[in-house]
Amino acid sequence: MDHEFIGNGASMSLIELENVTKVYQTGEVPVRALKGISLQLEKKSFVSFIGPSGSGKSTLLNLIGVLDKPTQGNILVNGTDVNKLDRAEAAAFRGRTIGFVFQNFNLIPVLTVYENVEYPLLMLGRLPLKERHSRVMQLLEKVGMSDQKEKYPNRISGGQKQRVAVARALVTNPQIVLADEPTANLDHVTAFKIINIMHEMTNEFGTTFIFSTHDPKIVGEAEILHTLEDGTIVNTEYRKAG
Repeated sequence: MDHEFIGNGASMSLIELENVTKVYQTGEVPVRALKGISLQLEKKSFVSFIGPSGSGKSTLLNLIGVLDKPTQGNILVNGTDVNKLDRAEAAAFRGRTIGFVFQNFNLIPVLTVYENVEYPLLMLGRLPLKERHSRVMQLLEKVGMSDQKEKYPNRISGGQKQRVAVARALVTNPQIVLADEPTANLDHVTAFKIINIMHEMTNEFGTTFIFSTHDPKIVGEAEILHTLEDGTIVNTEYRKAG
């Protein structure tokens, strides 16, 4: 599988946030979800954001994933100023560059397991059928779901849905995978299997994984651990890779 790098190469880091603030208007009361976050994330990183509910973890992932824009501050993803992208450009950029693993799976109920994993490749629209099939089956095999490929999401368990969601996130060989509690619905053995697959992707393709999690299994594997409280990073821990 070829790994495609997108961007103009202007940035030394894969992801750069500079003084990023996000304010949500809830009724008449503004909520400052992020308060002047600045950080740099390098290629091939295994990064985890931890912190209590409401600390800003999901908001931060949404901004890095170009699902939302900051109220203030700058965000560069592989040299691209994502704040300047319009809705269509942002969607195209996400499709080429970023994979997502959502806590609630976000599988499409009318598509089979196979079709859910294939869907991002169809959206990219540039791969022949044979290569699409090869990629989909390779990932389904890795996550132990190849024998369930014809089933619909309502016919598989929560843990199986999460495995499908992981396969879908990885099938485009994205530079970045953003994962919100990716092992929350998995048993111990399957969780470590998924984490090992992610490490393989980092080693083979240089994929950067960014987690929002409370799971000690992922926290234990993270090379960089950022702790958020009340919209700010209060601690950063660097661990030795591997």
